[in-house]
Amino acid sequence: MARIITKELAEKIAKKLQAKTLPSSPKSAHDVMGIFHNQILIASFGIRRGSEKDKGHDHVQKEIRVSSRFAKELGICTKSREQWIAAMIEKGVIPQP
Repeated sequence: MARIITKELAEKIAKKLQAKTLPSSPKSAHDVMGIFHNQILIASFGIRRGSEKDKGHDHVQKEIRVSSRFAKELGICTKSREQWIAAMIEKGVIPQP
């Protein structure tokens, strides 16, 4: 089965969503990335620390509460942080302003 979200794509998603690295154990196999909106943690996901860029990160879309397609589009720059925030508001994850 082909990987939808690779390490490289997960890193691009983290950058697009302006994720911040959260504290984690140095022994952990993952860097934990937190996505904030108005200083509130909305979602978090792990990115493996290993050097294999083709390792699967197919958990990312579940953690950021979007479809695989939406997550991939975040990574390849056809979706924006603003579109993700709008989707989170629509789903009730972020309270409406």
